[in-house]
Amino acid sequence: MDTSTGELDDMKTLSSCIRMLERKGFTVQFKANNMGIKSLATDKQFAPGQVRILNFYRFEGASNPDDNAILYAIETEDGERGTLIDAYGAYDDAHITAFVKEVEAIEKKVDKSKSL
Repeated sequence: MDTSTGELDDMKTLSSCIRMLERKGFTVQFKANNMGIKSLATDKQFAPGQVRILNFYRFEGASNPDDNAILYAIETEDGERGTLIDAYGAYDDAHITAFVKEVEAIEKKVDKSKSL
């Protein structure tokens, strides 16, 4: 894994982190609903037990606490890999919050040399 300055720069903003994950194969966007999450690429619906959250990244607005976001790197049981974005704090999405609480396989890569 490349831990050069370029890799660390990829982690500074939400958009650059999304681009970094897309380069690593996380190309599908997911949308949460009352049944779980839906792939916007295939329209498949996934329940919490059908996905793993491989990593997540928090972003805090420097000047405005309302700009807080969290990015989830998700892999489904059938191999789709993509992202799910939520605000956190006062503006979080209740569907995403409920979904994430039910996902049993949540990993957080803390070793920067092995991060997604």
